[in-house]
Amino acid sequence: MNFHAQPLRSSANCPKHGDFERLCYFGDSWTACPRCADEEAARVANERSAIIRAGEREAWQRRLGDTGIPERFMDRRLRNYVATTPGQRYALDFALDFAEHFGESDRRGQCAIFLGQPGTGKTHLAIGIGHEIMARGSRTVLFTTVMRAVRRVKDTWVRGSAESESAAVAALAYPDLLILDEIGVQFGSETEKLILFDVLNERYEKRRQTILLSNLAVDDDVVDGRRVPGIRSFLGERVFDRLREDGGEAVVFDWESHRGKVAA
Repeated sequence: MNFHAQPLRSSANCPKHGDFERLCYFGDSWTACPRCADEEAARVANERSAIIRAGEREAWQRRLGDTGIPERFMDRRLRNYVATTPGQRYALDFALDFAEHFGESDRRGQCAIFLGQPGTGKTHLAIGIGHEIMARGSRTVLFTTVMRAVRRVKDTWVRGSAESESAAVAALAYPDLLILDEIGVQFGSETEKLILFDVLNERYEKRRQTILLSNLAVDDDVVDGRRVPGIRSFLGERVFDRLREDGGEAVVFDWESHRGKVAA
C-alpha cells in the first residue's frame, strides 16, 4: 500500500452539498464529502440509539409484566395523582418521600399501610411508588392481593404440587417491594392469618419493604351494633408494630371516593 507522506488534496463536488476539499492518504483512495459522512454517522448513531431504546422498552415491558400490576392500573404514576386537600397532599408527599429514599440504609425495611375506602387513591399511590423505584434502577416490584397470595401458598398443599410451601413464601418475600392489596377482604381464618404472618415476617427479617392496602380502619369499630375489626387486630399487634418500624406509617385516606373523577 502506497502511503503519502503528506495527504494529497483535490477539489470535488457533492451533488447534495456542493464543493468540498477531498484528501488522499494512501493509493488512490479519496475521502468523501465530509457533510455526507457526518450525516451518515448521525444516521447510524440514531439507528443504534433506536435499537437500544427498543430493547430498553422491551425489557421495561417485561419487567412490568412481572410485577403483577393489573392493566387497568399501568398508567398510575405519582406525577398524575391529583392532590387537592391537605390529606391528599400529605399522602402524596409520603409516597414521594417513600420512593425517593427507597432502599437507603436508614430506610431499609420501611413499610406503609394505606387505609381508606375504595376510590380514594390508595392503589394509585402504591403503584406509583412501584413505577418510580423501578424507573430508577433494577428494583423488583410485585403487586398482588392477599387472597391470591394465600391461594398460592395453599395450592402447594395439593399432592403433586410443583412448588413447595417454602418456595411460595420465598417468592413473595423476594421482591424489593411487595404491594399487598385487599387486606381484610378475605375471610381472615387463622390459617390465612398464619400464611400472611409467614410472608410478612420473612420480609421483615430480610428488611424488604412492603405496602399494605386496606379498606379497614386502624382500630376496631362498631357499625350497626356489629364489631368491625381494624387493621391492627386483623394483622395482630406484633405484625402491625413491625410494619411501623424503620419509619413505617399508617396513612389514612379519609376523603370521599374519587372514582369517576380521577384515577383511584
